[in-house]
Amino acid sequence: METPNLTYIKELAAGSEVFEQKIIAILKREFPEEQKEFLKNYESKEYLKTAENVHKLKHKIGMLGFEEGYQTAIDFEEELKKKIPSIYPKFIVILDTIEDFLNTL
Repeated sequence: METPNLTYIKELAAGSEVFEQKIIAILKREFPEEQKEFLKNYESKEYLKTAENVHKLKHKIGMLGFEEGYQTAIDFEEELKKKIPSIYPKFIVILDTIEDFLNTL
């Protein structure tokens, strides 16, 4: 199981603590909103809207060091476009893990 980390964000910040904190603040603000919208659309079986939500979330997943999770998001997005949400349980674990991680920052 992959775990979130700040490696990519630290590389992006190139030693700038201010920049790093700005990125983290954006993640902490946007992720819960995007997660909530994703869940609402998924529960309403609005799979095309849900695919759009996954598209947005996958970039945050990648930023937080999930290589396999990023691929899962890509696969899930494609499944949702076909209205076949079989990867949902695996995807929701990734989101829950990120939520827990962001709450510790």
